[in-house]
Amino acid sequence: MENLGQDPSQGRSTSNQALTRATLLGCSGLLLALFLFTGLLLVYIALDQNLSAEQHNRLDIEKALQSLDSNARTTLKDYALWGDAYQHLHLQVDLDWAYTRQNFGPTLYHDLGFDGVFVISPAGRTVYSLVAGRLESMDARDWLGEQLAPLVQEVRSQAGGKAISRYHAIAGTPALVVADLLNPGNDPQVRADSGPQSVLIFVARLEPSRLLALGQGLGIEQLQVAGPAQAAALPSLTLPDGAGVLQWQPTRPGHQLLVLVMPLLLLAGLLAGIMAGFLLRRAGAAARVMDDQVQALRVSRSALLASEERFRDVAEAASDWIWEVDRHLCFTYLSERFEVVTGLSRESALGRPMNELLSSEQGSLLNWLAAPERRSQAILQCAYLDGHRQPRICRLSVRAMAAGGYRGTASDITEEVAARRRIEYLSQHDALTGLANRTRMQEFLEGKLLALPTLQEPLLMLSVDLDRFKPVNDLLGHAAGDQVLHEVSQRLAQCLRGEDLVARVGGDEFVLVVPGQVAQPEIEGLCRRLIERIEEPFYIAEHEVFISASIGIARAPVDASLAEELLRFADIALYEAKAAGRSTWRFYASDMNVRIIERRGLERDLRHAIEQDQLLLQFQPRYRLADGQLVGAEAVVHWRHPQRGLLGPEVFLPIAEDTGLILPLSNWVLHAACRAARAWPERLLLAVNLSAAEFQRGQLVARIRTVLGQSGLAPSRLVLEMTDKALLDDGRQVLEIMQGLKALGVQLLMDDFGSGYSALQYLRTFPLDGLKIDSSLVAGLGGNQAGHSIVQAIVDLGHALSLKVIAEGVESPEQYQALQDIQCDQAQGPHLSPPLDSDAWVRLCTELSQASRFTT
Repeated sequence: MENLGQDPSQGRSTSNQALTRATLLGCSGLLLALFLFTGLLLVYIALDQNLSAEQHNRLDIEKALQSLDSNARTTLKDYALWGDAYQHLHLQVDLDWAYTRQNFGPTLYHDLGFDGVFVISPAGRTVYSLVAGRLESMDARDWLGEQLAPLVQEVRSQAGGKAISRYHAIAGTPALVVADLLNPGNDPQVRADSGPQSVLIFVARLEPSRLLALGQGLGIEQLQVAGPAQAAALPSLTLPDGAGVLQWQPTRPGHQLLVLVMPLLLLAGLLAGIMAGFLLRRAGAAARVMDDQVQALRVSRSALLASEERFRDVAEAASDWIWEVDRHLCFTYLSERFEVVTGLSRESALGRPMNELLSSEQGSLLNWLAAPERRSQAILQCAYLDGHRQPRICRLSVRAMAAGGYRGTASDITEEVAARRRIEYLSQHDALTGLANRTRMQEFLEGKLLALPTLQEPLLMLSVDLDRFKPVNDLLGHAAGDQVLHEVSQRLAQCLRGEDLVARVGGDEFVLVVPGQVAQPEIEGLCRRLIERIEEPFYIAEHEVFISASIGIARAPVDASLAEELLRFADIALYEAKAAGRSTWRFYASDMNVRIIERRGLERDLRHAIEQDQLLLQFQPRYRLADGQLVGAEAVVHWRHPQRGLLGPEVFLPIAEDTGLILPLSNWVLHAACRAARAWPERLLLAVNLSAAEFQRGQLVARIRTVLGQSGLAPSRLVLEMTDKALLDDGRQVLEIMQGLKALGVQLLMDDFGSGYSALQYLRTFPLDGLKIDSSLVAGLGGNQAGHSIVQAIVDLGHALSLKVIAEGVESPEQYQALQDIQCDQAQGPHLSPPLDSDAWVRLCTELSQASRFTT
């Protein structure tokens, strides 16, 4: 009978097939879950890397903006505490001092990056505006709008003198606005106004070019201000005060990871799926169950190897190198990026202790890794020598392994550390010369003063200011001036010792801190060496340039024991050195402060002398030596000071030239003298002295034309006298001005000939009508053959060049007779007549009109 029962082998086969199918389905499900988990993990890692990169970029931008804000505050504070700025922009608005002399001029834009500089007066008006380095008549409200008034109010209500910064949108462009009160600081020479103070405002606009440069310095691409249609896909940073939003193009390292790994992962999943389907279709063949299992095992191993290979490729494609060490801190694994980044061989490094390659300022790596509280930080900065024996710096990330030892990554941060050190260096040093800046000098000085200098071990403060430096910038350009400043800094440093400090604290101002100099001859020897080195020629662009220096000296503890007082006393001594003729040095003395205060008082009073009608004109008669006829007079201005009485021009004219008051003073003299001369007999000439400063600024030709037109004086009757100092700074410009004056019809005369830098080329080059022999040479005529020969030579030279020759300061009949003998043309002085007031001059003209000759 046929056996209708089921074959046991077939049952086992079916059971095996079901078991195999279930096993394969379970394995397929697990594998699918693994791929999904791996994919999600990669996506998470990629997004986390993108987010970390964006956060790092955002932190860098915030730090850069904070640094910009801090530097802007510091710079503003230096200018706001500048006593001269308080004097020239608050007590009065002196555009010549601020812009022409470049105290508040284009350097604020070109060197410091401030697009706008505004001074707001106590009345709320904008009294000084500098836009993009150019002087403009602009109201600060044009830039700051309605935010200006609250900003000014907040600055004035701020306690403690702290600068205020805000971000503000100007024409759609974000800008950093910093403001502070103008005040005299610690300068006792400037008397503070009792009323409200002016407000100084600096504005630095975040232009696209500035943002791009800022981003490039941080390694961030396309840093810019977000437009109206802000791209949601780009990271952004909102500026304070709602001034705008910054966006940039992120690096997105996670995307690169996904692009590299995801295709491989998908391919592996596809292959696994195909293989699982194939095994399911073959599940009925029991004989091939083991073969299918072996095959599945082989496929699984291949997939695992492929996965390992893919992760290894990702590791090698990263910028960091991966390392592992055993429990003895010997390298057991180094990725291939190790060789690319460090330039060292992996083979030679494997097996070596970690300490032989890396070192840390935090101590031994073994101690650091063994301390859980330190290792919890997971990051350590280390130094090493690369394959070229050059020092490099890396940042380690560390994780402990369960089996013992550690693994992690190393990121090369050499450039980042160098950039940070560069920033720290620039915060303490002058970018042009490399010398210490004001901040570094202040710290150094205060540190030395903390050691309490004694009379046996004093501390010297030398304030050095360059003489005749401005013509270098004016004639050769600022690049040449920068080159001169750089070489001056080197020369100063060469004259000092290693423990001394030289700092650049201003445009052409330097400060030297020298400890341990006791004897005054040693100090004077140092000053002499400094001036001699600076007076050596500079060779700039095929030009030979000569400058000099003046030095003010203050000593601790003899003069002061505080840094601010020592600096101020050195500046006072420097002022005395300049007043003494420059190219010299002066030690601080207590009476200097008294003279400074007295000079400041005269300067203050001189500003009101014209308005209060305190000036007085006198006229020095001038005679023709051939026949004794009166030919004219030289106008001499005096000052009827309310407390000091009648002051001569030698007292207040130098102050007027130093402070810029010479222009309004000269205008008053020209107008008053020409109006008075209009009533004289027509044959009499009027001589008026001009300052050298009037040739550099003040539109001299236009002023003389206006004076002649308003007074009605014939141009041929006006004689303008100038010293050779006016011809030194810019001969081409002076020549053009003199030609313009000659075109008006006036006469030009060189004053004080023989007392300064007078040269024959001046007489031949410039359109002069005459020259005046200095009184010091006229004084040598009395019985002195050498003096007589000098004056004779000057007279012969003048006549050879068709110039009239006038002698001033004639004090005796012998001098008068000697001048007649050598055929000098004209003379003036006490022997002939003292200076006369207006009434006495009119009487003299009346008397001489009745006489035909002058009797000596």
